[in-house]
Amino acid sequence: MNFLPHTEEDRREMLKVIGVKTVEELFADVPPQVRLNRRLNIPGPLSELELTKHLRELSNKNSSLHEYVSFLGAGAYDHFTPSAIDHLLLRSEFYTAYTPYQPEISQGTLTAIFEYQTLICELTGMDNANASMYDGASATAEAALMACESQRRKKIVVASTVHPEYREVLRTYAGGQAIEIAEVPFKNGVADLEKMDQLIDKQTAAVIIQQPNFFGALENVRQINDLIHDRGGLFITVVDPVSLAVLKAPAGYGADIVVGEGQSLGNPLSFGGPLLGFLATTGKLVRRMPGRIVGQTVDSRGQRAFVLTLQTREQHIRREKATSNICSNEALCALAATIHLTMLGKKGLTEVAKLCVQKTNYLKEQLQSAGFAAPFTAPVFKEFVIKTAKPVEETNQALLKEKIIGGLNLERFYPELKNHLLLCVTEKRTREEMLSLTAAMAAVEGRGRGND
Repeated sequence: MNFLPHTEEDRREMLKVIGVKTVEELFADVPPQVRLNRRLNIPGPLSELELTKHLRELSNKNSSLHEYVSFLGAGAYDHFTPSAIDHLLLRSEFYTAYTPYQPEISQGTLTAIFEYQTLICELTGMDNANASMYDGASATAEAALMACESQRRKKIVVASTVHPEYREVLRTYAGGQAIEIAEVPFKNGVADLEKMDQLIDKQTAAVIIQQPNFFGALENVRQINDLIHDRGGLFITVVDPVSLAVLKAPAGYGADIVVGEGQSLGNPLSFGGPLLGFLATTGKLVRRMPGRIVGQTVDSRGQRAFVLTLQTREQHIRREKATSNICSNEALCALAATIHLTMLGKKGLTEVAKLCVQKTNYLKEQLQSAGFAAPFTAPVFKEFVIKTAKPVEETNQALLKEKIIGGLNLERFYPELKNHLLLCVTEKRTREEMLSLTAAMAAVEGRGRGND
């Protein structure tokens, strides 16, 4: 084992302490037939120059969004990330600090988290936000547990237009808590309110919807709010934080708990993670919030100070009695979101959101002009659904040859939506890129090149 730093003398000393003479004796209970019985296939040492070249060759086997144009969304989005974010995140005070176990000497970290919480409250209009969750899916499930505990009920009604993976995590959480999950079908790309009305009863703790929903469409949030509040339940909304720059804040249409995925705020796609879940709520539910909450106070000298507050010890030592078993947070990702929002400001974030709306509708119009059908008529924000004549995978493979990453094959999650493609358009997409997508998709189906 030449790749280990121990000397022969080190090994002899360790074996002596253990009480055996050879390393082989340590593995005496491992049957010979399952042993490797040869040296590991590890190449010899390389110089820094050789190693750098080798790693670069390996990395070049991967493709990235530097070479490809992406129209794929469905929960993780290709937004622009200012370079200043990475420069600030790489400060050692931030990237080496896991979590503020000793808050009295972690004022910088706590300050950053407090600012993040404040920004989430500003976006959502809610009274309180926690220090962040693992991702949008876990935040959604935790919100459901909050609602059931608060209302002393054991049923959650969730729209089928909520992200399918979020619903899967919700069902996993609910299974261990004996919580009933009832799903509302969709109609014209949004939750069927008639079916929702039938599913909500006196045992319903909350309704969960996504706004904009998984198809990019805008739900009838005010009507949904009335349906659940009239039955004494809570209203949980899953939101895109970028959309909140142009859409009414959830507090404005009666939401009790707001959750979502914050990856689009200064965090790269990074092969699927890490992600950033956020959770905010009204003041009356603050003591039921999972995870960490940073509060502001003054010290003995009257100076501004920050502390961890309202976090029950059960989350650490008596987990079976805890409100939640999440006792950590995504601090570095939350810091990236904080820097991103601070750099953009209200005007910048609004401009990004407006560009998403304008470009999304431009591409939708181009595809419709090229002969593709848009099956849903509800207004959309950043994503929309297109029906193709050819299988979606055939279309996406053709797009890849043009260095375009196509949309999501919705049949994967919705069998009834065969040959339906979910496309995403962020502020990064250009007119030329959208026309190239239209032409490439039209060529697959023999429709010509579409309109300019």
